Amino acid sequence: MIIATTDSLPGKEIRSTLGLVRGVSVRAAHALADFDALLKNAAGGELPEYTAVFAQAREQALDRMIEQARHAGADAVVGVRFATSEIAKGAAEVLAYGTAVKLS
Repeated sequence: MIIATTDSLPGKEIRSTLGLVRGVSVRAAHALADFDALLKNAAGGELPEYTAVFAQAREQALDRMIEQARHAGADAVVGVRFATSEIAKGAAEVLAYGTAVKLS
């Protein structure tokens, strides 16, 4: 499965568009990570606990989008984007979406 943030694929011809595909993941850090992050936030710098949680969420959302594209019979997903939103303190939704296409 080819995944691209571009709307076209150099050297490939898009034969047909199958429609929007998406995958979503909602994750929260555990309370201990929240407390540790609060302390680190006061001093500044990266919050590795959150970095790991959101990296997992992005990968899971991407995997779910790819699965939906495979189910639709796609060869590729173009125009891939990510969106995030906070749904509760310490919890966020990560959405991966794009257009499923068939290639010539």
